[in-house]
Amino acid sequence: MVRLFQVVASFIQSVLDVVLPRKGRSVRTEHYRIEDIPIAPSEHEACDVPITTLLSYREPMVEDLVRAVKYDRSAHAAKLLADVLAEYLREEIASIRSFSQRPILLVPMPLHPNRRKERGFNQIEFILEKLPREFRNGPLAAVAHDVLVRVRETQPQTHLPRTERLTNVKGAFALSNMDFVLGSHIILIDDVTTTGATLAEAARPLRNLDVPVSILALARA
Repeated sequence: MVRLFQVVASFIQSVLDVVLPRKGRSVRTEHYRIEDIPIAPSEHEACDVPITTLLSYREPMVEDLVRAVKYDRSAHAAKLLADVLAEYLREEIASIRSFSQRPILLVPMPLHPNRRKERGFNQIEFILEKLPREFRNGPLAAVAHDVLVRVRETQPQTHLPRTERLTNVKGAFALSNMDFVLGSHIILIDDVTTTGATLAEAARPLRNLDVPVSILALARA
């Protein structure tokens, strides 16, 4: 029965590909496997805040995966990136738990409501939904939506000089529920970072409350 379903699904997708051709990257990503992804963890600082990244956006496969999620809402690409994230989180959470028993909350980088309405979804939230249950609301961690909010719409950081990136995002984030994060360890997660200025600023409301926060991006551009 499963095999029959797979054959039928493949046939339907083939017909759709003829009628509504899919973007090349979406087709390519469907052939990617977790073992093919060039994982390269690294750490850099932004505004004296350490930021960990797991992948390099310069790798064509990584760019394909990130863009397939962001622009095509590819569930397969999101699941692969979630698998990469899960492998890292298991070790990171074990390390955190070795010296602290605080509950761990995974906080996705928020979009401004206008940007979310325009795009229709938040790509990093979409990826976090593909994590195993123990990370979403289980013994290892829980995903905390809407704890951190974007209160000011900003210009895209990509084309701004480094000095303007810092002022562009200053004061753009706030906590919607301070009591919820107190006593927790926060892992703040984004899909792509460049200088890290946005992530560092997003962490500021948490750091101002002395809430332990680890900052993580899937890829660095």
